[in-house]
Amino acid sequence: MGRKRCVGGDGSKMAAGCCGVKKQKLSSSPPSGSAGPGGGGGGSHCGGAAAAGGEPGALPPPGGPRLNGIGGLAGGAAGCALSPPLPPSCGGGPAGLSPPASSLLASPGSGGPGCRKMVVSAEMCCFCFDVLYCHLYGYQPPRSPRFTNDPYPLFVTWKIGRDKRLRGCIGTFSAMNLHSGLREYTLTSALKDSRFPPMTRDELPRLFCSVSLLTNFEDVCDYMDWEVGVHGIRIEFINEKGSKRTATYLPEVAKEQGWDHIQTIDSLLRKGGYKAPITNEFRKTIKLTRYRSEKMTMSYTEYLAHRQHHHFQNVKIPRSSVQDLQIQHKQLEHQG
Repeated sequence: MGRKRCVGGDGSKMAAGCCGVKKQKLSSSPPSGSAGPGGGGGGSHCGGAAAAGGEPGALPPPGGPRLNGIGGLAGGAAGCALSPPLPPSCGGGPAGLSPPASSLLASPGSGGPGCRKMVVSAEMCCFCFDVLYCHLYGYQPPRSPRFTNDPYPLFVTWKIGRDKRLRGCIGTFSAMNLHSGLREYTLTSALKDSRFPPMTRDELPRLFCSVSLLTNFEDVCDYMDWEVGVHGIRIEFINEKGSKRTATYLPEVAKEQGWDHIQTIDSLLRKGGYKAPITNEFRKTIKLTRYRSEKMTMSYTEYLAHRQHHHFQNVKIPRSSVQDLQIQHKQLEHQG
């Protein structure tokens, strides 16, 4: 409380995709096999955007325009807060926490009078499952979905098993139209997360898919000026070699790990590849952007139930495959 807030930013940094190099792709989860906050290991997989010169984690040169409607976050530069925070009564809890998908299939994001309607929906998770299923079985990509195609920074997260172990999580801070963005990052997170082998057909029945849309970006002057379980954070720092590096955690990560502010910051520094001892003086040099997210999670069983109700109309698959999916759904329901 009482900390000075530095909201704004001039939008001078732009995503690597704007520089003619590979589009920025970030993981938002703790490094696989990490020793925890302050532990060793770089986690360079998700340190940030590739620089125009190709160094992982370095920021591209300045000069990019502010992205309309996203507060200027194009690869990291945050602008003002966009819209008021979602009240807990409107979305099932604080920002970044996901209501059950089954409760929102009929009317996603609905709330009481005066509530801002959520953009994220269970149908987005269904679409991600459609994309992954068709890819793994060699079918034509699914038809374009009916949900909004507005641009948002986004992440797609896969977890697996009853203990919901992380299986892949990659996203972008560049605003992407949702139809193409979810198509791209569904497969990128499932097949190209360097911490895990590519996903296989056998894993589908045990998967959970989460879609996170990022909003309300704010630059803050104090690295402690954010709330665990409410804000995601993106940090920019100078590493031992004098290069700029970035790393991010989505809003739910710190709470799920049981970390406080310092533990989260230190883990994020290690994730971004900082290997030197972490002092309080160094923490004060960090540039921190906080943000919120709208998140939806769906299990494969819920996906099958929803798609069966609609007779698998969004995917072009053989009748025999539809019958196999219906049998699989009954088996999963029996197991559950």
